[in-house]
Amino acid sequence: MRTKTLDKNIINVITLGCSKNVYDSEVLMGQLKANKKEVVHEKEGNIVVINTCGFIKNAKEESINTILDYVNKKKNGEVDKVYVTGCLSERYKSDLYQEIPDVDQYFGTTDMPNLLKELGADYLHELVGERLATTPKNYAYLKISEGCDRTCSFCAIPLMRGKHKSRSIDEIIIEAKKLAQKGVQELILIAQDLTFYGLDIYKKRNLSELLKSLVKVDGIQWIRLHYAFPSGFPLDVLDIIAKEKKICNYLDIPLQHISEKILKSMRRGGSKEKTNSLINKIRTKVPGIAIRTTLIVGYPGETEEDFSLLKDWVKEMQFERLGCFTYSHEENTHAYNLIDNVPDDIKRKRANEIMEIQSEISWKLNRDKIGKEFNVIIDRKSGNYYLGRTEFDSPDVDNEVLIDARTNYLKVGEFVKAKIIDASDFDLYAEVVQ
Repeated sequence: MRTKTLDKNIINVITLGCSKNVYDSEVLMGQLKANKKEVVHEKEGNIVVINTCGFIKNAKEESINTILDYVNKKKNGEVDKVYVTGCLSERYKSDLYQEIPDVDQYFGTTDMPNLLKELGADYLHELVGERLATTPKNYAYLKISEGCDRTCSFCAIPLMRGKHKSRSIDEIIIEAKKLAQKGVQELILIAQDLTFYGLDIYKKRNLSELLKSLVKVDGIQWIRLHYAFPSGFPLDVLDIIAKEKKICNYLDIPLQHISEKILKSMRRGGSKEKTNSLINKIRTKVPGIAIRTTLIVGYPGETEEDFSLLKDWVKEMQFERLGCFTYSHEENTHAYNLIDNVPDDIKRKRANEIMEIQSEISWKLNRDKIGKEFNVIIDRKSGNYYLGRTEFDSPDVDNEVLIDARTNYLKVGEFVKAKIIDASDFDLYAEVVQ
């Protein structure tokens, strides 16, 4: 068996899970590069670092399968070292050591300095904002805080990410400027909860002040808001969205359910009346805004009546963007004390029903766009099409705008004016307006 697969060590970082993990991997790779280490993302390397997700069952299974795959490669001499970091490792480190002992070492979500040391690198505190990008050059995720103080019954994030901790406005602006200098034009603000931003360090919800500073960064054209908790939503943020052209008319606000019985058990702190009032305020203050939400079906105790209420509400609210997940029974969460009494096949059936309703809504909303013109940012080329997005769409989860590459020459990262000529459930077809 080979003990060295390459003449020179190459560190291959594998990223699983959400945009927060993407961000963390980029920071890790930036640190490694600054330490003169050769690092790649999801390519070939003899040293492998797997940044795992431990949020729900499917994500955990993907992480475990990836670990096992690289452990086998290590046994076969295809790689020399396998390290595991991220949420799964934070949550189940002792179990993983026992179940998969052939991993060289496990690290948690706050162990980056120790991971770097193991890789022969130093954690360089002066590298504020230095990252090795893995997204297309025109957009980047920008994490403004870490952790979460919410106590949602179904969520294990506080177990893996800890308490809410905001970054300072000054630090975030430094990073935004560095990203802009590298050609990034769209910043996607991420956090476990954007609306909590600033409470710990500024003693108030300070997202609006952060946005006022970010819009002044030269080179940034779009700023997009992800993951805003509905309870206690700072309404002054809506005034900034409405006023500032750089801030996309887009808001990701996970609502999870509308049955008050389920919301109470979920510990969401809201009601149908309060939720509808907030959505109406958002749409009134920012006309034309695209609201993305996520829902959970199959939560313990969800009856057919609860589900029917949810379906009727989705039809009533006509959300521009919507995703639906089946409930995952997670250890050490409050809901784990409840009986997971909705069968998996019923969970999947309910999720499919919700997405069928949303497909109809999306189709109608998309058809209404035919004949209208939008600014579109080009993300990539695939086959005969350039794939782009309007300000109402986030990468990977929302609609894409398809422009014929056989009759146009466009550059990735550029903005074009495009007229919508056709539409499907979740895609728009457009031609460039000269």
